[in-house]
Amino acid sequence: QVHLVESGGGLVQAGGSLRLSCAASGSIFSINTMGWYRQAPGKQRELVATITSGGNTDYADSVKGRFTVSRDNAKNTVYLQMNSLKPEDTAVYYCNLDVRLISGAVIHYWGQGTQVTVSS
Repeated sequence: QVHLVESGGGLVQAGGSLRLSCAASGSIFSINTMGWYRQAPGKQRELVATITSGGNTDYADSVKGRFTVSRDNAKNTVYLQMNSLKPEDTAVYYCNLDVRLISGAVIHYWGQGTQVTVSS
């Protein structure tokens, strides 16, 4: 019913920047909280940043001041601007959307994941 497409990952040198996007389409009535998570090899998936429908944001301490989450409600898209990247930011990044469907159901959707690799 809802399809998520992530893009923007890749290989970058330390200190560089990347911008991730996650676009949702389908039977969407509205999207509440949108967020980004990441999972490094051998580690648990962790929260990176979230943004509510009202624009309130929250960040993991490890990315504060370097990453910025934003959203375009008209496009049902969430972005993650990542600056001053560090090798420890290397992970698969997943978007997570809290979607209210046209049917009224509320479902949490995950993106397919996009690899971010930061070389030292």
